Amino acid sequence: MITLLGSLLGFVTSFAPDFLGYVRERGDRAHELAVMRLQIEAQERLQAQRLEEINVAADIGEARALQRAARRQATGVAWVDAALELLISSVRPVITYAYFALFAAVKGTQLYALIVLYDAAAHTALATVWDETSQATFAAVLSFWFGQRAMQRFRGGA
Repeated sequence: MITLLGSLLGFVTSFAPDFLGYVRERGDRAHELAVMRLQIEAQERLQAQRLEEINVAADIGEARALQRAARRQATGVAWVDAALELLISSVRPVITYAYFALFAAVKGTQLYALIVLYDAAAHTALATVWDETSQATFAAVLSFWFGQRAMQRFRGGA
């Protein structure tokens, strides 16, 4: 009986080195897979960072190109140079003033029509005219101008 048990135990333990090798190899493969996943994630992060760097460099290049295009040669006549500078620097503000004048005219006309022609209560007419879209448009224009000024101060500009 002991001989049989010894033979069986010897036979089973003969597979132990192969089994331990299999377990170790399986662990090594799992470790290699984990390392590969980490390397892939690191490469993806590096590529995303590089893409962001390329986008920033493109933005900087675009800003420089716009600045070069905005520069002009002085004529040498002081009042002409001053008038051209005033004209160039006033385009966006004048468009904004015109937009607000048109905006006020349209909203005022709507308010007048609701109150006078349709006999609506002033608070109801005002709530109708000053709707969510009007508020968003008004806020977007104001935020553009004052937000731009705040960003220039933040960046150390004028």
